[in-house]
Amino acid sequence: MPFVKVIVKTIIVAQLCFLTLFGLAFNLAFAQTAEQRGTEIAIAADQRDSGWKHITADMEMILRNRAGRESRREITNRQLEVDGDGDKSLSLFKQPKDVAGTAMLTFSHGLVADDQWLFLPSIKRVKRISSKNKSGPFMGSEFAFEDLASQEIEKYTYKLLREEACGEGYQCYVIERIPQYENSAYKRQITWIDKVQYRNIKVEFYDRKDSLLKTLEITGFKEYTGGYWRADQFEMTNHQTGKSTRLNWTNYDFESPMDDQDFSQNALKRLL
Repeated sequence: MPFVKVIVKTIIVAQLCFLTLFGLAFNLAFAQTAEQRGTEIAIAADQRDSGWKHITADMEMILRNRAGRESRREITNRQLEVDGDGDKSLSLFKQPKDVAGTAMLTFSHGLVADDQWLFLPSIKRVKRISSKNKSGPFMGSEFAFEDLASQEIEKYTYKLLREEACGEGYQCYVIERIPQYENSAYKRQITWIDKVQYRNIKVEFYDRKDSLLKTLEITGFKEYTGGYWRADQFEMTNHQTGKSTRLNWTNYDFESPMDDQDFSQNALKRLL
């Protein structure tokens, strides 16, 4: 009988080993890489914020220099969702007087360079922004022109770095994304995306030397018609200059209809 018990035990152990090895092989075959998981999360975040069609909103831009001195600007913004391409946006400066009437129009794309134009009321001309200048500051703020274009999936490669607590009590995915388009000011970006609603909570921007350049913190989320989330405040801090820019958003409107005619070079002039 002891001999039979040994045989039975050996068979059981062999079966367990087989099941363990089979399970390991199964997991290895279907396990995602960090790059695959990061891309999957980015796609999910993009899909969660699709279908809104058009938005208008008001924005207060607060510029702070290294000494903490502030200047303020009032801007109206409209956005149009585009199927199969990047979104379109148009921003008009209302105050102060020295920039009133200045407007920027952006047609976002994937790896193809975004199209951007500025209307300058002082010379009454529409000026195209060169793709080589997209890393420059927008109207003296800490936001670059490239920061203000819609963030199409194909613009970056992605990698899941970790999961951790962040922001206002959120649990977040921490994703590294590397720009794939030309003339970016950034070598890479680190984004914190909340695990429930897939909203960007924070973004770190690293310059071409891979030094931390800026941090964007996004707060005050509210849910609007259609289940779309928008934040009340964007705070961009430049760690290398000591300057910062805060964007305070109000009056989100998802209902007022717009179309392509509202997003053209002629529309820049009609906003005056």
